[in-house]
Amino acid sequence: MNELFTEIMVWKRIDACSAVRYSCVSDLESGKFAVQSADFFRVPLTRNSTNDFMAQFAELFIETSPRERCIWFDSLADAIFHHDEVFS
Repeated sequence: MNELFTEIMVWKRIDACSAVRYSCVSDLESGKFAVQSADFFRVPLTRNSTNDFMAQFAELFIETSPRERCIWFDSLADAIFHHDEVFS
């Protein structure tokens, strides 16, 4: 079984000092979208925190298939909206 996904990074400014980066995936088989994680950044940024977020994304992806871990939507905007609703 081929499990092919495209990684999509979506950014949202929160204010002049912070932002959130949604680490999303698109399932190439179904064409659906999901948010795997959201990372919050605040200035001043550190290189270590950015690298830690990248490592966490890869670990989550490898440990459990996004098809099992995530909730899937027809649009990227719907996936992000749902993520914000669940985790706010």
